[in-house]
Amino acid sequence: MKLSELLDKNIREFGEYPLIFSGGKQYTNVETMNYANQLANGLRDHGVDNGERVIVIMPNSPEVLFAYQGITRAGAVIVPVMYTLHPKEIAFIADNCGAKLIITSSLLLDNIGQAIELMDKRPSVLVVDAPTTEQAQNFYDYLSPSPDRDEKLIEAMPEDTAVILYTSGTTGNPKGVKLTHRNLCSNAENSVKHSNVERGTTLGILPLAHVFGLTISHTCYIVGSSIVVFPRFEPKEVLAAIETHKVRAFSVVPAMIHALVAFPTAGNYDTSSLESVSSGSAPLPIALLNAFEQKFGAKVFEGYGLSEAAPIVTAHTKNRPIKPGSVGIPIPGVTIKIVNEKNEEVPRGEIGELLVRGDNVTPGYFRNDEETDRTVKEGWLYTGDLGRLDDEGYLYIVDRKKDLIIRGGFNIYSRDLEEILSKHSGISEVAVVGVPDERMGEELVACVVKDPSSCVLEEELILYCQDNLAKHKTPKRIIFLDSLPRNGVGKILKTHLRKMVNVMDLTDSKKG
Repeated sequence: MKLSELLDKNIREFGEYPLIFSGGKQYTNVETMNYANQLANGLRDHGVDNGERVIVIMPNSPEVLFAYQGITRAGAVIVPVMYTLHPKEIAFIADNCGAKLIITSSLLLDNIGQAIELMDKRPSVLVVDAPTTEQAQNFYDYLSPSPDRDEKLIEAMPEDTAVILYTSGTTGNPKGVKLTHRNLCSNAENSVKHSNVERGTTLGILPLAHVFGLTISHTCYIVGSSIVVFPRFEPKEVLAAIETHKVRAFSVVPAMIHALVAFPTAGNYDTSSLESVSSGSAPLPIALLNAFEQKFGAKVFEGYGLSEAAPIVTAHTKNRPIKPGSVGIPIPGVTIKIVNEKNEEVPRGEIGELLVRGDNVTPGYFRNDEETDRTVKEGWLYTGDLGRLDDEGYLYIVDRKKDLIIRGGFNIYSRDLEEILSKHSGISEVAVVGVPDERMGEELVACVVKDPSSCVLEEELILYCQDNLAKHKTPKRIIFLDSLPRNGVGKILKTHLRKMVNVMDLTDSKKG
């Protein structure tokens, strides 16, 4: 199946119904298809050919979904970009993918303008919420007046690239992950089968520019659901939407779970309809999982995925027990294994690198054969994540391979220490990193955000860790921060933390 067929099939199966709710307005699935077809014809009229790249960069809005469907119907390639990026980062992505067009909002026109000034070949710009100017043409003015498909449109094939997703670039410039129509459609369909997704209204609080949010939109087409689209995550608005739309399930990242648990007036909203949330993109501390389930009476189904796997690899399901700390079992059509440094599969329970195979695995990186050859070998995706499988096939992610800390010759996994510290009542959030040490090779530093009411000191936390872990796994220092650095989808940026800690004097006498 191709991405355009998801919406076509949706209309055939479910008839016309409200698909998108946003800012007091609603749009049906038929209206969405009409806008998409008009954009597709507009793109072809303006010379956007098959396989050419179109960037979509703006907060979540109905126009993002119109644009995604329109671009794919024109045979072009969607390049979703997080709107929080710096103009230099936007310019790099636009240059790297050779963008023909950028679709954005008035909020970002200045940043887009700065980015274009840095480029040799300058793309055209459409703006969804402002009149046409010399800088940008209005999105709706660009649309073809006819909602009918034009004979000039050339259908994409399942193996054609549908989307190029740029990674966060924590280890250098971002890489463009190519995802085909088959990658994305098969992953969404198998995720629906695995999780027994039911028709209803869900919440679009994940950025649609992120592969997790993008996949949620695809599952809505498949099961006939509606989606409430939020331009940004606000706990108050989310809780109100659960009450208004009687939402039973939606998807989140751990930072959102933390915000909902901490929101002081959550009890003022009727969230009794909520049955479950699916969490992914970053590790979820068990203490936070338990706190959410206790507060909202809803299950948390933690899963695992990555952009290169389109994205879902494993997840918990209603038909099998939830194992806190695990990210579930592989979804249909996905095979996983754990290997050692010699590329040999290890026994159950042993830790090694996670490899993934299936129709969801990327064919490679855009214009980056070297990285492709390093990451995808004989159909297996080398994730760079360290994990283990239990006897029932549940996956446990223990660390990123590049985040593994080697102290005095011992392998230390940051998640072990993070889980212990997250249980302490005085801690709101924590991330553990390794820093160079002359004597031990590396030392552990825990970066902690205290609970607002806490007066906990560094010595207390170090003793607490020593009471719960072997001494060689406990931190040399506790660094107190006001907040942890995150990317646009809420994942903690450990590369930034390591740089920050490396310039600190770890013999500093400040104790909290």
